[in-house]
Amino acid sequence: MSNAEHHEGTRRDFLYYATAGAGAVATGAAVWPLVNQMNPSADVLALSSIRVDVSGVSEGSQITVKWLGKPVFIRRRTETEVEDARSVDLSDLPDPIARNANIEDGADATDENRALDETGEWLVQMGVCTHLGCVPLGNAGDYALDGGVGGWFCPCHGSHYDTSGRIRRGPAPENLPVPPAEFVDETTILLG
Repeated sequence: MSNAEHHEGTRRDFLYYATAGAGAVATGAAVWPLVNQMNPSADVLALSSIRVDVSGVSEGSQITVKWLGKPVFIRRRTETEVEDARSVDLSDLPDPIARNANIEDGADATDENRALDETGEWLVQMGVCTHLGCVPLGNAGDYALDGGVGGWFCPCHGSHYDTSGRIRRGPAPENLPVPPAEFVDETTILLG
């Protein structure tokens, strides 16, 4: 093989590699905007946490707010509701896990592990039935107290939740989940 033929071979190889490298860079430059558009936008990131003023929520009532596109029930429970929820024997619960994002995974479903504060007055939970994603009705169901106070009922498929949002009867497999939440002052709850 002559020196000229050897030189052509390495030159051809260089052209192949240079073309392949330029093609890879061009493909990356074309694909990057498509991949980047799948990241959440600034308005979505801003909604990942919201502040809720609960100063107007009277004892025994609840408000529903929208967080991450889903309803969240914020209930200010009566002393009777708290006592009822805390008197439940854990062996009577179909789902014995708290499902509370604010405490360790796998904690027992005691009312103390589901309430937002130590007194149990505030209960914050996702308002989506764990069976098929329906929105349960408040102050309804077999586990509402006398006079229809507390408890939730999903009329679509018959799931009943008690005054702590724990599944008690029906097809729902889990308790209503408690989202990340905390009091940032006496009248404001931060979700997210």
